[in-house]
Amino acid sequence: MIEYQKILNKNMLNVFKDILINIKDNGLSDNNHLYITFLTNHKKVQLPNWIKSKYPKEMTIVIQYEYYDIVVNKNNFSVTLSFNNIKTNLKIDYEAILSFADPSANFGLILQKNEIKEKINKDLEKNKLTESNVISFSNYKKN
Repeated sequence: MIEYQKILNKNMLNVFKDILINIKDNGLSDNNHLYITFLTNHKKVQLPNWIKSKYPKEMTIVIQYEYYDIVVNKNNFSVTLSFNNIKTNLKIDYEAILSFADPSANFGLILQKNEIKEKINKDLEKNKLTESNVISFSNYKKN
Protein backbone atom coordinates (compact mmCIF):
# COMPACT_ATOMS: atom_id res chain seq x y z
CA MET A 1 0.00 0.00 0.00
CA ILE A 2 1.30 3.46 -0.89
CA GLU A 3 1.17 5.84 2.06
CA TYR A 4 0.33 9.01 0.12
CA GLN A 5 -0.26 11.21 3.17
CA LYS A 6 3.04 10.20 4.75
CA ILE A 7 4.92 10.96 1.51
CA LEU A 8 3.16 14.30 1.14
CA ASN A 9 3.84 15.29 4.78
CA LYS A 10 7.53 14.42 4.40
CA ASN A 11 7.85 16.61 1.32
CA MET A 12 5.94 19.53 2.87
CA LEU A 13 8.35 19.30 5.79
CA ASN A 14 11.26 19.46 3.34
CA VAL A 15 9.78 22.70 1.94
CA PHE A 16 9.75 24.09 5.49
CA LYS A 17 13.36 22.99 6.09
CA ASP A 18 14.47 24.60 2.81
CA ILE A 19 12.77 27.85 3.83
CA LEU A 20 14.57 27.81 7.19
CA ILE A 21 17.91 27.15 5.46
CA ASN A 22 17.21 30.02 3.07
CA ILE A 23 16.47 32.36 5.99
CA LYS A 24 19.62 31.18 7.79
CA ASP A 25 21.80 31.74 4.72
CA ASN A 26 20.22 34.88 3.26
CA GLY A 27 18.15 36.52 5.99
CA LEU A 28 14.71 37.92 5.25
CA SER A 29 13.70 40.67 2.87
CA ASP A 30 11.89 43.71 4.24
CA ASN A 31 8.46 42.14 3.69
CA ASN A 32 8.95 38.44 4.42
CA HIS A 33 8.22 37.01 7.84
CA LEU A 34 7.47 33.49 8.96
CA TYR A 35 4.78 32.39 11.42
CA ILE A 36 5.37 28.92 12.85
CA THR A 37 2.66 27.26 14.95
CA PHE A 38 3.74 24.25 16.99
CA LEU A 39 2.76 22.08 19.94
CA THR A 40 4.50 23.34 23.06
CA ASN A 41 3.69 20.17 24.99
CA HIS A 42 5.36 17.85 22.45
CA LYS A 43 7.90 15.65 24.24
CA LYS A 44 10.76 16.65 21.89
CA VAL A 45 10.21 20.42 22.10
CA GLN A 46 12.58 22.29 24.40
CA LEU A 47 11.25 25.56 25.81
CA PRO A 48 11.72 27.42 29.07
CA ASN A 49 9.08 26.53 31.66
CA TRP A 50 7.69 30.08 31.71
CA ILE A 51 6.80 29.76 28.00
CA LYS A 52 5.25 26.32 28.51
CA SER A 53 3.20 27.73 31.39
CA LYS A 54 1.94 30.61 29.30
CA TYR A 55 1.25 28.44 26.23
CA PRO A 56 0.58 24.91 27.54
CA LYS A 57 -0.68 23.43 24.26
CA GLU A 58 0.52 25.43 21.26
CA MET A 59 1.97 28.75 20.27
CA THR A 60 2.95 30.70 17.19
CA ILE A 61 6.36 32.27 16.88
CA VAL A 62 7.33 34.92 14.37
CA ILE A 63 10.66 35.02 12.60
CA GLN A 64 10.96 38.55 11.33
CA TYR A 65 13.13 41.14 13.07
CA GLU A 66 14.78 39.75 16.18
CA TYR A 67 15.83 36.18 15.51
CA TYR A 68 19.27 34.69 16.03
CA ASP A 69 21.23 31.48 15.63
CA ILE A 70 18.92 29.44 13.40
CA VAL A 71 20.17 25.85 13.30
CA VAL A 72 18.46 23.38 10.96
CA ASN A 73 18.92 19.73 11.94
CA LYS A 74 17.53 16.49 10.56
CA ASN A 75 14.74 16.14 13.18
CA ASN A 76 14.44 19.65 14.61
CA PHE A 77 15.48 23.25 14.35
CA SER A 78 16.47 25.79 16.94
CA VAL A 79 16.22 29.54 16.96
CA THR A 80 16.83 32.24 19.51
CA LEU A 81 14.03 34.81 19.79
CA SER A 82 13.55 37.86 21.97
CA PHE A 83 10.68 37.70 24.50
CA ASN A 84 10.35 40.98 26.41
CA ASN A 85 14.01 41.73 25.60
CA ILE A 86 15.11 38.32 26.92
CA LYS A 87 16.91 36.22 24.31
CA THR A 88 15.50 32.71 24.56
CA ASN A 89 16.53 29.61 22.63
CA LEU A 90 13.76 27.31 21.37
CA LYS A 91 14.37 23.81 20.02
CA ILE A 92 11.38 22.58 18.02
CA ASP A 93 11.00 19.07 16.68
CA TYR A 94 9.50 18.96 13.20
CA GLU A 95 6.87 16.49 14.44
CA ALA A 96 5.48 19.25 16.67
CA ILE A 97 4.90 21.78 13.89
CA LEU A 98 1.26 22.31 13.01
CA SER A 99 1.67 24.94 10.30
CA PHE A 100 3.79 27.74 8.94
CA ALA A 101 3.04 30.74 6.78
CA ASP A 102 4.53 33.85 5.25
CA PRO A 103 1.56 36.24 5.02
CA SER A 104 3.57 38.73 2.94
CA ALA A 105 3.95 36.08 0.24
CA ASN A 106 0.43 34.68 0.76
CA PHE A 107 2.05 31.26 1.33
CA GLY A 108 1.50 28.69 4.03
CA LEU A 109 1.20 24.99 4.71
CA ILE A 110 -0.62 22.95 7.32
CA LEU A 111 1.70 20.11 8.32
CA GLN A 112 -0.49 18.22 10.78
CA LYS A 113 -3.79 16.48 10.23
CA ASN A 114 -7.00 17.97 11.62
CA GLU A 115 -7.19 15.21 14.24
CA ILE A 116 -4.27 16.78 16.12
CA LYS A 117 -6.00 20.17 16.17
CA GLU A 118 -9.25 18.52 17.32
CA LYS A 119 -7.37 16.75 20.12
CA ILE A 120 -5.90 20.07 21.25
CA ASN A 121 -9.37 21.64 21.28
CA LYS A 122 -10.76 18.75 23.34
CA ASP A 123 -7.86 19.09 25.78
CA LEU A 124 -8.55 22.82 26.03
CA GLU A 125 -12.18 22.14 26.91
CA LYS A 126 -11.27 19.34 29.30
CA ASN A 127 -8.78 21.51 31.17
CA LYS A 128 -11.00 24.60 30.94
CA LEU A 129 -8.25 26.64 29.37
CA THR A 130 -9.32 29.86 27.71
CA GLU A 131 -8.49 30.98 24.22
CA SER A 132 -6.34 33.72 25.75
CA ASN A 133 -3.87 30.98 26.73
CA VAL A 134 -3.33 29.96 23.11
CA ILE A 135 -2.18 32.07 20.22
CA SER A 136 -4.53 31.23 17.37
CA PHE A 137 -3.00 30.97 13.92
CA SER A 138 -6.18 32.47 12.46
CA ASN A 139 -5.19 35.80 14.01
CA TYR A 140 -2.36 36.04 11.48
CA LYS A 141 -4.17 35.47 8.21
CA LYS A 142 -3.46 38.11 5.61
CA ASN A 143 -6.53 40.05 4.52
